[in-house]
Amino acid sequence: MRYSAFFITLILLAFHCLCPPCCFPQQNIEMLETQEVMVYFAKPLEAPAREILSIYPKVKGELEKMLGWQMGYRPNVLLIKDRDKFEKMTGSNLFVAMAIPQKKLVIIDYSRMIQPFTLRTTLKHELCHLILHHHIKDGALPRWLDEGVAQWASDGMGEIIMKSDRFILNRAALTHRYIPLEDLSHYFPRDENALLLAYEEGKSIVEYIIGEYGTRRMLQVLYDLEDDQDLNTAISNGLFISLHELEAQWHKHLKQQISWLLFLNAYFYQILFFLTALLLAVVGSAKLLKRRRDRLNEYEEDDEENPSV
Repeated sequence: MRYSAFFITLILLAFHCLCPPCCFPQQNIEMLETQEVMVYFAKPLEAPAREILSIYPKVKGELEKMLGWQMGYRPNVLLIKDRDKFEKMTGSNLFVAMAIPQKKLVIIDYSRMIQPFTLRTTLKHELCHLILHHHIKDGALPRWLDEGVAQWASDGMGEIIMKSDRFILNRAALTHRYIPLEDLSHYFPRDENALLLAYEEGKSIVEYIIGEYGTRRMLQVLYDLEDDQDLNTAISNGLFISLHELEAQWHKHLKQQISWLLFLNAYFYQILFFLTALLLAVVGSAKLLKRRRDRLNEYEEDDEENPSV
């Protein structure tokens, strides 16, 4: 997540994180570091801080291999466990972590690190943001692509709690109430439902690009953005279609998926009955063949015991 509404607050917090712990003893902040990463934490969080030091090299290596880019610097990770303060920083109770690429900083709300969110997946997601913004200049990477790639890189996991509304994108596809990608280029909406939809759209279109065109072509779009190509040119060079055509094809793909889901839902019992009947028929045929085979074996045994003269 990259949030601008509380930017000044975050910069102040980031400033603290980049200073030695002795500069703010009242915060009771401690620091552990390796040559690759620095972790700041309140003392009760020393165990997860050490876990980050342990998993960081492998997570970093996986991201660099996936994206074809190097991290390029030593990031800072801040672990906090004050949910109220974190919500004030993000302006929402949905987020579990955030990245501030300008400060090479990842902030993780450790109080939310319960399944499906783990330190590993969360750290991987936020580090992906840092790598993307290290190689693509500010303003060139659209927000929907930024979030979509980060979710793809972290095995489909985001930094936002989707709550129980897992079908928000399906409803948007049925009602044609998508958020246009152009509207998600720089900022995501603040409204909760719209925010959830924005994250789902980012995840979905990146998955569509990879499924339809392959990982290599999706990465080529990123590499062209790194080379200062505008988004439309990068999409055209990488996927051989325009951004407008890509969005239209993605919408069509979603509608087709929803059509199949609706068909299965509408005819669920009929399909279940047919499959049950088919299974019974197969089982019945197998039993009949077995009985015939057993009888044939019995006849052959009788012939052997009572040979014809």
